[in-house]
Amino acid sequence: MRSVLGRRLAAIAGGTAVTAMVVLTASCAEEEQAPEETTTTTTTTTTEASPTEKAPRLEPGGPNPFSPSVIAPPAPSATHPRTG
Repeated sequence: MRSVLGRRLAAIAGGTAVTAMVVLTASCAEEEQAPEETTTTTTTTTTEASPTEKAPRLEPGGPNPFSPSVIAPPAPSATHPRTG
């Protein structure tokens, strides 16, 4: 009998929680007003820009110009004191 009462109380509490969430969600939602429509006129001018730097050329099978020039030394080999 006790487990049936516990299940009913859990079902009632869950239903109440869901109902409360729906009510809060509905009460917080409000319609936003559409922004006022305005018209703007813009004038653009284009000028030719000369590149200040030339990008490296990427060719298939060619050297990678973005690879680092410094190569790190290999990691030191450590030996475990017990295994020698």
